[in-house]
Amino acid sequence: MDQQFRQIGGTYQSSIYGVSAYVISEPAHVERVLLRNWQNYIKGQAIKRIALLLGNGLMVSKGEFWKAQRRMIQPSFQRSTLPALVEVIKSVNRQLLWKWVSAARGQTTVNVTRDISLMILEIVLVTIFGEDYATVAPHFNMVSDESVRDLQFATAFNALRKVVVAVASERRRSGHIGTDYLGSLMQARDRDSGEPMSDTQLAREVMTLVVAGHETTASALNWTWYLLSQNPQVEAKLARELDQLVGDAIPEFDELPKFAYTRQVIEESLRLYPPGWLMTRKALSEDWLGEYYVPAGTEIYISPYFIQRHPDLWEAPQRFDPDRFEQARERERHPLAMLPFSVGPRNCIGEHLARLEMQIHLMMFGQRLRLRYEQPQTPECLAGVNLLSRHEFVMRPELKRPETP
Repeated sequence: MDQQFRQIGGTYQSSIYGVSAYVISEPAHVERVLLRNWQNYIKGQAIKRIALLLGNGLMVSKGEFWKAQRRMIQPSFQRSTLPALVEVIKSVNRQLLWKWVSAARGQTTVNVTRDISLMILEIVLVTIFGEDYATVAPHFNMVSDESVRDLQFATAFNALRKVVVAVASERRRSGHIGTDYLGSLMQARDRDSGEPMSDTQLAREVMTLVVAGHETTASALNWTWYLLSQNPQVEAKLARELDQLVGDAIPEFDELPKFAYTRQVIEESLRLYPPGWLMTRKALSEDWLGEYYVPAGTEIYISPYFIQRHPDLWEAPQRFDPDRFEQARERERHPLAMLPFSVGPRNCIGEHLARLEMQIHLMMFGQRLRLRYEQPQTPECLAGVNLLSRHEFVMRPELKRPETP
């Protein structure tokens, strides 16, 4: 795709898996597909692979059924629900921070990719299952242990639906539904019928939250640590902002926006390595993307990875430069030059939670540690369902301030 964009331009037609497709990177065309005429475009080819894993959950479903499910699930992910999750996120991060600080003291390395994957998975499972975390966690370790998303994985993962149903059934029996995400979904009701989700659909939606909430955030943080290790001037500027923190205290939820540079680092990392690197849509009826005629049935491929590195949209697009996200510079570019969580009605429902997890993690660790990447191999991208690093990042943590005896 990179080669074709450079040779052909921002929009080209291709045959992909035997189907006619337009591959686009022009913001105006993306806006047409995802925002202005979004109801004409359903999820495309790429979703078929995810459907094998997750079934007809929120990420896969379409039409009126999707609308009904989105309305039922959306209230659980409103910004107002986030403050209640801050302590959970801090607590899980604190366990990993102690491990990395100990490694720094002992001058040993840590497997950043592996450790962050396990940490984010724990946060996801605790926020979904709450007090039932200890019961379900051993079953879901495979999500972090196995990076290959093939049919064998899908079969084993689908078998975990019965674990979700068993937990939900026990909650109903005991009368203790809970205030975690599972409890919220169990209490959600269809706006028109007033009916709850079936156990089958409840399990699908929970499994969707596990997969979508884990791999994307873990991948983003994994790449962030690599980028910081390669850009000491950015790491130093981040450290200066975090010097505002008193001791090991992380600010309350309402104070987090004051740490603007921390957020800019995260945004720039998401720009260069968006976990959801590719979206596909399928035209239900004919349409036009500018001068290009789109027959019904045409697949549309949209890659945030290439849009967010487009030389016409970004100055020095390959450079890691969080300053480009200063508020004063936001008006300089097209609003759809950045879409790491997609845009429009089908944007990522967990975006606010993911950003909260990333900021708390970066603040807690960035205050105490810097990481050195000393491996000889050059990192490579693994462009599967999400944009992962082909090899695990093993790094050497260092304490930013000498400890007093």
